[in-house]
Amino acid sequence: MGCVSEPVMSASECKGWMSAADLVGDHPDAPIGLIGAPLGERSLTPGRCDLGPRVVRATLPRMSVYDLETETDLSGVRVHDAGDLNLKITPPAEAFEPIRHAVAEQAKVRSLVVLLGGNNAVTRPGVHGLDPSLSRVGVLTLDAHFDLRDTDCGLNNGNPIQALLEDGLPGRQISQIGLAPFANTRKAHERAKGAGISVRTMRECRELGAAAVVAEELERLSGLCDAIYVDFDIDVIDRAQLPGAPGARPGGIPVHQFFEATRLIAAHPKVAAVDLTEFDPSLDHGDLSSLTAARWFVELLAGFVRRADA
Repeated sequence: MGCVSEPVMSASECKGWMSAADLVGDHPDAPIGLIGAPLGERSLTPGRCDLGPRVVRATLPRMSVYDLETETDLSGVRVHDAGDLNLKITPPAEAFEPIRHAVAEQAKVRSLVVLLGGNNAVTRPGVHGLDPSLSRVGVLTLDAHFDLRDTDCGLNNGNPIQALLEDGLPGRQISQIGLAPFANTRKAHERAKGAGISVRTMRECRELGAAAVVAEELERLSGLCDAIYVDFDIDVIDRAQLPGAPGARPGGIPVHQFFEATRLIAAHPKVAAVDLTEFDPSLDHGDLSSLTAARWFVELLAGFVRRADA
């Protein structure tokens, strides 16, 4: 499956320019698929993560298709828009099958599936959509939290990784990056270590750079797995730069490092699906978070086109 076509040169930019929104539409043969998963139920901090897909789509017209820093032109990229799932007032347990099925169907015909959440409960069905057996898939999370809360009270946005472990995903096939101090419990930390999860802290990201840590974990997972699913929980970003996430904390990953890591991840040939979770537009200020989420999307595309050069 080809990555991109030739760049498109516009005739006149007097009244506007080509935007990222122009890349997304009904493109059945596109190598990238986009699915909206507006899941908001059972969020531990009540909010409006269900608005995430709609707001990200609405912000794409503000993103151009050219990165002057790397001379990357996205005008030849096309993304097939599979639309938003109907998840209104749907708890995570009932949302599992619609999300899993949507990801599985897109993964059959795309090189990369992009799942727009929604809260973090979308991650578990997304992983199952890539590999129902959980034997050949790796999971990488960019997240301030372990998401290893107990499941005895049901599924929520605080336990997708725990639920995946209980489903049978081997802990060694999980890498968690950006875990924050005083945002997790000893029990969760011990559970992660006991399961064999690779635990990479916020301090490591600060000292080594998030992209360097991500590169190490992608290499590790590549040796174990045929496909990799990446959860971009947007609360991993420093709260001063990303107010629109209820779980974001001061001292998180700087947003420019988040973008660098995103591009690196999307360039990896084994990354088959990604999600963006925990973006709550109701908490945003000055469109800071929505612009960050839209920039994340174009960074994915910029990374993906590098696969053609590999």
